[in-house]
Amino acid sequence: MHSTLLRRWAGLGAVLCLSLIALDTLAQTPAAAPTNLIERGRYLATAGDCIACHTAPGGAAMAGGLAIATPLGAIYSTNITPSQTMGIGHYTLEQFTAALRHGRRADGAHLYPAMPYTAYAKVTDEDMAALYAYFMQGVKPVDSAPPATALPFPFNIRASMAAWNTLFHDPTPFRGSAQQPPEWNRGAYLVQGLAHCSTCHTPRNTFMAENMKRALGGGEVGPWHAPNISSDPQSGIGQWSAEELVRYLRVGHAAGKDTAAGPMAEAVDHSLSQLTDADLHAMAAYLKTTAPVADTAAQQPAFSWGKASDQLASIRGVALPKDLGTMTGPQLYDAYCASCHQAQAQGSFDGKLPALFHNSTLGRNSTNNLVLAILQGVPRHGRDTIMPAFARELSDPQIATLGNYLLKEYGNPNAQVTEHQVAQLRGNAQDHKLLLLARVGLAAGALVVLLLLGWAVSRSRGRRSEPVHDLAGDRVGAQSG
Repeated sequence: MHSTLLRRWAGLGAVLCLSLIALDTLAQTPAAAPTNLIERGRYLATAGDCIACHTAPGGAAMAGGLAIATPLGAIYSTNITPSQTMGIGHYTLEQFTAALRHGRRADGAHLYPAMPYTAYAKVTDEDMAALYAYFMQGVKPVDSAPPATALPFPFNIRASMAAWNTLFHDPTPFRGSAQQPPEWNRGAYLVQGLAHCSTCHTPRNTFMAENMKRALGGGEVGPWHAPNISSDPQSGIGQWSAEELVRYLRVGHAAGKDTAAGPMAEAVDHSLSQLTDADLHAMAAYLKTTAPVADTAAQQPAFSWGKASDQLASIRGVALPKDLGTMTGPQLYDAYCASCHQAQAQGSFDGKLPALFHNSTLGRNSTNNLVLAILQGVPRHGRDTIMPAFARELSDPQIATLGNYLLKEYGNPNAQVTEHQVAQLRGNAQDHKLLLLARVGLAAGALVVLLLLGWAVSRSRGRRSEPVHDLAGDRVGAQSG
C-alpha cells in the first residue's frame, strides 16, 4: 500500500512539475501577435537596417557576428534572433525596449553605442511593440553565439557606459513639431530615429559621443568617410534637389551628384531602397531643412569639380614601362578604367556606370572612399556590381598614381592619395589616434575629479581646524575631528 501511495505521489509530482514547466514556457512565450503588427515591425526593422549589422558574411540573418570597425577596436554584433539560448527570445517587451532605448541588455549589462540605441531611443512605444512582435515571431531563431567583443582598457568596462549615457544620451522618444507639416515630422522621425543617419554622418568627440554642434556634418565609419549631409550649400546637400536625394536613397546613385559605396551602398540595398516613396520624400524634405554645417576647407560643392577630358595623346605610341609599377596615370586609366567609364570619364552610355567628373567621391578633401572603391570595388546586394575590386591587380604605388590622376583630371585637384594611405586601407589598419585621445581624455577627467576631491577634503579639514570662540569672543580651543 505504501508503495502504491508513493507511486501516486510521484506521479502527481511529475504532473505538477510538467505543469509548472509548461506554465513557465507559456509565460516566456509572447502571445501571438496580429499579422499586420508583425509586418509593420518588419518594415520598421528594415528602416532600421538591423540586418546589415547583425548578419555576418555568409552567416544566418540576424544571428550576429559581424565585426564592426571602430577606432577603439572591433565590436561584434549580437544574435538578435528569438533563440532562447543565444538570442533575445527570452526578452520581455520591457527588456527589448530597454535595449533599444537605453542600451541595456536583459542581464543589465550595457551595450556599446556602435549599436545605435542613441538613435533608436526616438522610436515610439507603438513602433517598439511592432518591432518586438516582428523579432519574436517574424525572425527565424538561430542557436549560434557570435564572438565576444574585447575592447582595450578602459573601454572593456561596460559599467562605464552608465556614466557615458548620463553625459551623452537622451532616451526621450521622438516628439514632433506642431509648427512643421506631417511630412517633415515623418522625415525627422526616420532620420533621427530608425534610419540613424546621425550615427554615421556626425563627427564624434574624444569620448566617442556625437558632436551635435556639427550634427550630420560628416563622420567616419571605420575606414570609410560618411560625408556632410546637412543643408549647407557648399559642404553638404544644400544644392541637391529633393528628387535627387530621393533617387540617391532609392538606388544609390544620382547623376551629376554621387554614387553610393561601402556602408552607404549596404544601407541603400538592405534598407532605404525598400522604404515607401512617401517615406523617402519625407526624409528628403527633412534633410533639406537641417541646420547647415560648413567645412571651411570646402572651396565648392564636392559634385561640381571636373569636366570631360582625356590624356590619350600623352600615351599614343608610348610603350608601357618594363616595371608596370611605374605606369603613368593616363596609362593606368586607359588600362583599367576607360572600358567602363569611357575615354573622357563620362560614364557608360546607359547611365548605369557613373561619370567620374561631377562626382562627389572625387570632389571631397577626404580621399579614403576613392581608394576603398578602387581596392574593394562597389558590390551591391541583389544588384549588378557597379565596379570590380582591383586590390589584386594594382599595387599601392599604382593606386596612388591612378587616384591622384583621377583627382587632378576629374575631381578636386587639392586632394591627394598617398601610398601610405593605400597600404593602411588595404590592410584595414585602424588609426589609433582617437584611442589615444580617448585615454588621455579619461585620464585628464580622472585627474580633475581627484583634484576636486583633494580640494574638498583639504577645505573640510581646514574648517575643522579653525579656532572656536565663545560668545564673548574669547578663544576656547580648536575643533577636532
